[in-house]
Amino acid sequence: MNQIIPLFYGLSTTPLELLSFVLAIVTVACNIRQIHWGWLFAILSSGLYALVFRDAKLYGDMGLQFVFIAVSCWGWWQWLKGDLGTHAEITSGELVFPQLRPSRLTPSEMTWSIGFWLVSFIALYFFLSRFTDTDVPMADGFLTAGSLLGQILISRKKLENWWVWIVVDVLYVGLYLYKGLHLTAFLYAIFVLMAVAGARAWSREILAREGQR
Repeated sequence: MNQIIPLFYGLSTTPLELLSFVLAIVTVACNIRQIHWGWLFAILSSGLYALVFRDAKLYGDMGLQFVFIAVSCWGWWQWLKGDLGTHAEITSGELVFPQLRPSRLTPSEMTWSIGFWLVSFIALYFFLSRFTDTDVPMADGFLTAGSLLGQILISRKKLENWWVWIVVDVLYVGLYLYKGLHLTAFLYAIFVLMAVAGARAWSREILAREGQR
């Protein structure tokens, strides 16, 4: 799975990176359309990308994939079970929660999110610079922390997850080009466009719902 596959303009990839690439594209496409099966593809893609990042010595990203798998299981359950933070109704003798719908962060949630990103970045930078041989501990730590925040926010269908992903994905393009992961860099360039599309789609749904009140 590590043999080199030439692409174009001197770029190359491996079968492992290519398969991870395809699964990641399917994941984001499903997320934009709020199809819960996207979480299954997210789990598979994360497992494969852990191997890709291990070979590239991006240990923060490698470890993040295992967190992604855990958060994806939680997110899948959230999307299937509905909004547990609202009042439930009894239907046909069963306790049913309203469907989880896209929403905006409250001011307190926004503060928490920024603080989470900052604290996670500091902790990851310290760990990566002290205990691994990565040559990009600051970039790896910052983007790993941002990716974790984005994953948590999308699990709760928060609109701001897309803005986090836009920032993270733009920076990841440069990092992956530097590390020679050309196909993954191209993937994250696509992710930027898909994140913009996701933000627009979810914003329209939120505005339409607010207009009905």
